[in-house]
Amino acid sequence: MADDDVPGIDDARGTDDVPGIDDVPRLGRWLGENGVTATGTPPRVRLIAGGRSNLTYLVEPGEADARLVLRRPPLGHVLPTAHDMSREYRVLSALAGTSVPVPGPVALCLDAGVIGAPFYLMRYVPGLVLRTAEDGAQLTQVQARQLSEDFTDMLAAIHGVDLAATGLTGFGRPDGYMERQLARWQRQWELSVTREMPGYEELTRRLAAGLPGQDGLPPSGGTLVHGDYRLDNMLVALAGREARPAIEAVLDWEMSTLGDPLADLGLALVYWTEPGDSDSLDVEWAPEITTGPGFLTRAEIAGRYAAATGRDVSALGYYMAFGCFKLAVVLEGIHARFLQHKTVGEGFEKEGPAVASLIQRAHHLLDEGV
Repeated sequence: MADDDVPGIDDARGTDDVPGIDDVPRLGRWLGENGVTATGTPPRVRLIAGGRSNLTYLVEPGEADARLVLRRPPLGHVLPTAHDMSREYRVLSALAGTSVPVPGPVALCLDAGVIGAPFYLMRYVPGLVLRTAEDGAQLTQVQARQLSEDFTDMLAAIHGVDLAATGLTGFGRPDGYMERQLARWQRQWELSVTREMPGYEELTRRLAAGLPGQDGLPPSGGTLVHGDYRLDNMLVALAGREARPAIEAVLDWEMSTLGDPLADLGLALVYWTEPGDSDSLDVEWAPEITTGPGFLTRAEIAGRYAAATGRDVSALGYYMAFGCFKLAVVLEGIHARFLQHKTVGEGFEKEGPAVASLIQRAHHLLDEGV
C-alpha cells in the first residue's frame, strides 16, 4: 500500500529518526519475543500526525505481519493520573466486539525501557480522519447529515454500553463525578499554567456553584464516558458519494471513565463548530468540517441525543461551559509542552491562544445557555 493511503503520516520521520521511539531495533525484538510478529526484526515506524496528546505511530513490521498502531504518552509535562496506557488498553479490550467500534487491542507494554515509555499496540484500521473544510468536500449534503446522525447515535451507544457485560463496572465512580472532575482539572491547571489568565478563577467559582449531581449519582445516571468525543477522533469510511458514511472506529480513549454522560455531550458540542463561530472565537482547536452544508446544528444533535437516550438536556449550557473549562486546561498543558519544546509535529503554536477564548466562551454559556 502507498504511503498516501494512511491519513496523517509524517513522511519526514522514518525508522532512523522517530521522536518518542528511543530504540526501534529493541521494539522489533520485543514484538518478536511477545509473539506480536514472526521475526522480531526492526519495523518501520512513522509518526501519525494530528494528535495533540498521546503520540501515535504506524508500525509496519514487514510483509509477513499486519500493520499496527502504537500509542505512547507525550514526551514531556506528563501530568499525574494522565496518559495511563493500561487504562486506555483496558477500555479497548472491553469494547472489542460491541456495538462501539474500536481498533482491536494487540499488546500492552508497561516496561518504559523498550521505547522510552509505556505503550500499547492496536490493529491498524483503514479510514479517514475528517477535520478540515477540504475534508468536507468529500461529502455530499446528504452524507454530512448522515454522518452527523451517526456521530450522535454513536455517543448514545457509548453511553448505553453494558458495564457488567464488558467488565467495566469498576472502571470509575459515577457518583460525585462532576465534583471530582472540577477538582482534578483545577489541579491540572495549577501544574500546567504558564501565564496569568483573566476570567479563570471566576469561572471555577461559577462552575463549583452550579455543580449538578452533588448528592449521589449524576441526574442523568452514570455511564461509560469517552472523555474527548469529537468527529476527528473517529475513522470514517466513504464508499462513494451515494453511500452512507461508516464510522469504522472511535479513537483516543485516554480520558474515558464512568461518569456523567452529559459531560461527554457538552464537550462534543464545544468541538462542534457552526457557521459564524469563527467571528467571535479562535476555533483552531476544533474541526471546521462541521460548518459545511448538511451538518446538523448543535441544537439538532442535542435533540437527537435526548430522543435516543431519554435524558434531560436542559442543563446543557452548564455542561458545555464545563467542557470549555476542561478543554482550556488540556490546551494549556499542551501549550506548556510546546514552550518546553516537547511537542512532536506542527500546529502546536495555535493551542495557547485558544485558552483565553475557551474561558470567555464558558462564561458566555453560563450567562446565556446554549
